[in-house]
Amino acid sequence: MGGTILTAKLALKETSCVHLGGGFHHAFADHGEGFCVLNDVACAARYCQVQEKLRKIMIVDCDLHQGNGNAHIFKDSKEVFTFSIHQENNYPLIKPPSDLDIGLADGSGNKEYLDALEKELPRIFKDFAPQLVFYIAGADPYFKDQLGALRLTLDGLERRDEFVFALAKESKAHVAVVFGGGYAQDINDTVLIHYNTVKKALEIL
Repeated sequence: MGGTILTAKLALKETSCVHLGGGFHHAFADHGEGFCVLNDVACAARYCQVQEKLRKIMIVDCDLHQGNGNAHIFKDSKEVFTFSIHQENNYPLIKPPSDLDIGLADGSGNKEYLDALEKELPRIFKDFAPQLVFYIAGADPYFKDQLGALRLTLDGLERRDEFVFALAKESKAHVAVVFGGGYAQDINDTVLIHYNTVKKALEIL
């Protein structure tokens, strides 16, 4: 929790920051769900609203699973925009609506995923104009993930990160990155996906 709040504070000071953890988007205000006991992103967003006086915060959730905790916590907030792109036929069964959800079919790969991002994200960034973006860079859309049925390759995941970071930079938004899920058959693949996210953040932001 403290790590994600610190990541947000440093992102506001230094333009961007990556937390080697975090992204527990299934936790609600009053209970945990999934592998998530407490919702670090929601708490960090609230911290930035109160302490940093931010009025435009966006959560870009690219984890395999829909960010149900964030969707519910911020359902009545006009100051926090929640976006989730995920495998529709997967946990959680009940998906409270985000401000924008993209639920992809089983077997969706690089093209379907990136086409959906390119169709929706630029418009959201333009219309909402976030001051701070929390990017949940889940490694679990990977085609060798044990808990998912999306089919993104290592290259596809890098292109995903690159696209999100480029949009944020163009919009002059600060970016706080958290890692979210990742359950590849080979843990080295999960490590490489997260490493590539950090590398892209350094290159672009």
